[in-house]
Amino acid sequence: MGRGLSALLKPDSDQVQENVSSEKMISDSFPLDITKIEPNPSQPRTNFEEYLINDLAISIESLGIIQPITVRDIGDGHYQIISGERRFRAAKIVGLRSIPVFVRVADDQEALEMALVENIQRRDLDPMEIALSYNRLMTDCNLTQQQTSDRVGKNRSTVANYIGLLKLSPLVQAGLRDRDITMGHARALVGISENSQRDNLYHQCIKGSWSVRQLEKAVRNLTQEKQLQKGSQNIEAADIFRKKLGLDAKVKIKPDGGGQIILSFKNLDELSRALERMDD
Repeated sequence: MGRGLSALLKPDSDQVQENVSSEKMISDSFPLDITKIEPNPSQPRTNFEEYLINDLAISIESLGIIQPITVRDIGDGHYQIISGERRFRAAKIVGLRSIPVFVRVADDQEALEMALVENIQRRDLDPMEIALSYNRLMTDCNLTQQQTSDRVGKNRSTVANYIGLLKLSPLVQAGLRDRDITMGHARALVGISENSQRDNLYHQCIKGSWSVRQLEKAVRNLTQEKQLQKGSQNIEAADIFRKKLGLDAKVKIKPDGGGQIILSFKNLDELSRALERMDD
């Protein structure tokens, strides 16, 4: 399953030639009644820009469908789209009664995997659509990050960077979808753990039309400020334990608010005195 998908599903456009493996094909291309074709309910792409579909419809009306869509047989004379839904939608606008198809053997998981990979390799996706598609490949198709990177022909670090976008708040994700910020801006904001601080920086970035470098500098400044505050809190808390118990104390606060208190004593007498102070 998934062998050669990066070669199978090209990124250029919906009408680009697909190099379909013969071992999975059960027919050459042939015209199929458009009423017998159904979209995939698990289609990973949720945003089909109407103006792009209309542009494609104009092209199809003039030149026809250059590249057949790929479908699978789902029984009762009906077929489900694996790749090429944009062409299918455009053909319906034009009013075509049939469109050329390849029929491919694929179970539910293989069909989903092929649709996800084809979706990822398109060039007009926004970063959040790519991130969600990577995530679905990993969760729905039970793939690791490395297996996912192999499927789509990308470095594992690239996959990890996109998956990291899912940690962003809905506000920042919407900004990325709407292309108000770039992938570079989003990656800088992933470094901020608290949504309120992240969203505040996002608003400042949009208002000031910050470059990626300007945002990265603001993130560094905020991180350093938090580290200084944390260091101050650590020292203050450790002093309280020293005064209260007479023991050497260290306090470590984690980013999530948890942490550790480490108390050290030189001998059993010092420990006994500390225990007595706790009873006071």
